[in-house]
Order: sequence, then C-alpha cells, then structure tokens
Amino acid sequence: MGFSITLLIIIVTALVSIGAWQDRRVFLALLFEPFVIRARGEWHRFVTHAFIHADGYHLFVNMFVLYMFGANVERLYQGLTDGSGALAFSGLYLGGILFSSLVGYRRHIHDPGYRAVGASGAVAAVLFAHILMLPTQSIYLMFIPIPIPSFVFGILYLAYERYMDKRGGDNVAHDAHFHGALFGVVYTAIVEPRLVLELGYLQGGL
Repeated sequence: MGFSITLLIIIVTALVSIGAWQDRRVFLALLFEPFVIRARGEWHRFVTHAFIHADGYHLFVNMFVLYMFGANVERLYQGLTDGSGALAFSGLYLGGILFSSLVGYRRHIHDPGYRAVGASGAVAAVLFAHILMLPTQSIYLMFIPIPIPSFVFGILYLAYERYMDKRGGDNVAHDAHFHGALFGVVYTAIVEPRLVLELGYLQGGL
C-alpha cells in the first residue's frame, strides 16, 4: 500500500506518550481538561489528549486495535476516493478525536477535576468505519472463543458503551467510545453513501 498513515499515527502516539510519561509537565499540558480549555482557551487539548495515554497497557490496547483495522480502512478508503484515501483516513481519525470529545467537554466544562487521555474515540471511529464497510467479516476477540460478524460486535459494543456511560463510576470515557464509533459510521457513509444503500457491497470485491 505504500506510505501508511496508520503506522505514522502509531509511531507518533507511542513517542509522545512515552515522552509525556517522562515529563509530568508535558503530560499535564496535553491532556483533555474541559474546565482549563474554556478558562484558558487551550483548544489544542481537544487533539493532543489523543496522543498521550495513562500507561503502557492503555497505549498498547488502543494502538493494537488501530494496527489491526487502520491499514485496511486506509486501503478501502483509497478505492472509495479515487486515490485520496490518506486524506480521507486522516479526516476520519482527526474527526474521531474531536467529535468523541464534544460530549465530555459539555458535560465537564464546569468540573475542574475532570481529565481524560487516550485515542479511544478516534480508534473507535476507525473500527466502526471498518464495520460499516465490511459488516459480515469475522472479528476475533480474546475473551470470545468463536469469531463473530463485525456488525454483531458493533451492536454489542454500542449497547455496552451506552450502558456503561449511563452507569458511570469506572473512570472510563465511555461517551467518547460511543460517539467516536458513531462518527466513524456517519463519516464513512458520507464518503460513500452506497455503503448504507447497499450494505456489505464492498465484501463482494474482496
């Protein structure tokens, strides 16, 4: 496929995360903090928080999922956009970061104690772009011993994230996961409306 935006994102995210772990000031300057964003106008935090992670496990999980699905989404976008797949994929990832943060920003704009980090919203956007384009392709999960169709996983994922968002109490930004996933579906449908009108049509060409 040539140059990979997915690989570039993974490398940059790993380097920035590791650098932020070494310097607490950098970590604090990049994380998502709605109260500070509004009070100081530090709008860069809407994007930079996606390039730092809480710890190695958090970084590994997000980048592993991105690695598993990102390159394929890039390739599929390339075919859907007549060669501008890298630009379309960049829009998907950046848009996933921004859109997945909006609900958290509105909810916590007056909460000086709220902070969030990680690329989960953007990664969810990539994952659900993949699901929309290849809805019946099997997904293998470590905790489920059998392969399940992508669209089934997508339904279960959205239901779980919605439930956990309502329940709360686990210090995970489930709202970012849920809205990142929705963004991935809507964005990809705008890139190629036929994906909605003829669900699964791309799989015939694989």
